[in-house]
Amino acid sequence: MSENIYNFSAGPATLPKSVTDHLKLIINDFDQGMSILEVSHRSKAFKDFASESETTFRRLLNISDKYEVLFLQGGATHQFTMIPQNLSRNGPVDYLITGGWSKKAANYAAQQQIEVNIVSDSSDNNYTDVDNQDSWNINADSDYFYYCANETVHGIEIHNPINIDTPLVCDMSSTLCTRPIEVSDFDVIFAGAQKNLGIAGLTIVIIKKELIKQKAEHLNPIMRYEDHAKDKSMLNTSPVFAWYTAGLVFDWIEEQGGLQAMAQINQTKSQLLYEYIDNSDLYQNPVSKKYRSWVNIPFILKDNDLDDIFLSQAEKSGLYNLKGHRTVGGMRASVYNAMPVEGVEMLITFMKDFENKQ
Repeated sequence: MSENIYNFSAGPATLPKSVTDHLKLIINDFDQGMSILEVSHRSKAFKDFASESETTFRRLLNISDKYEVLFLQGGATHQFTMIPQNLSRNGPVDYLITGGWSKKAANYAAQQQIEVNIVSDSSDNNYTDVDNQDSWNINADSDYFYYCANETVHGIEIHNPINIDTPLVCDMSSTLCTRPIEVSDFDVIFAGAQKNLGIAGLTIVIIKKELIKQKAEHLNPIMRYEDHAKDKSMLNTSPVFAWYTAGLVFDWIEEQGGLQAMAQINQTKSQLLYEYIDNSDLYQNPVSKKYRSWVNIPFILKDNDLDDIFLSQAEKSGLYNLKGHRTVGGMRASVYNAMPVEGVEMLITFMKDFENKQ
């Protein structure tokens, strides 16, 4: 991201400048004059880096040795299939539907001929709120409980882990490493890297070793967590560049002060923008305040005829990718880890000026 240009894309998202500066260097020479783009995933130089990056990641999140950390391909969507195939046994599986991504995950599970129990689906309120847990249809015999911590499309976030007796699986594609979490509250966490952890092409899976030990002989090796763990995430050719970028981002997060520092910055950014929107006569955010996302902030203009004008003028001011998802419309500002407070302040200044001219 260049100076005075801010990318509010929901993903792939903006990267820290120090990371992009470093990438410019290793594009040409990572090891013995070879570009990072041509280095083997099985080379000593990359294996050493991969080991160091996992160590840093575990330190950031305080991940115990009861968990495997896998660096996989296929995007987070690939996990929509791997999770039910590896974790489903004889019982049903519970899915909490709070937006488009959890709904898609449930559909993928159902396509595996697995009994999917929809605990709750908040589509009745257009995914602007989450039904009270007292009303959820939880199956005590389910093999696991699945939810998405943050729905990027609708800007709705479940801020605290769900207290449940069955194995807890969480899609944290847009929130992992935005704040401290207790990994021990979860059995499986997964996240695509292209929002807070780097670029597209890499998905990180944190999974309890005892779950990996559950046999899944009916699956091909490429679909088994156990095989990926045995081969240290190098069962097949690894996404070297994406993995390397993630390692640089882990280092950058530590340099900023770790996850507690990230949480303070991210909360500041979201509070600034929500406060302005809530006090505006032109902009609205439809999401229940209890479930507002820290990182994906949708807003609509009260006159949608102004949408195209807003977007055009925003780009002229150096503010890009503010258009909302096609299924929702309006605007959306994604303010992940690498978005500086200054970028949010610049957006608010533009929004104020635009409102004053209407």
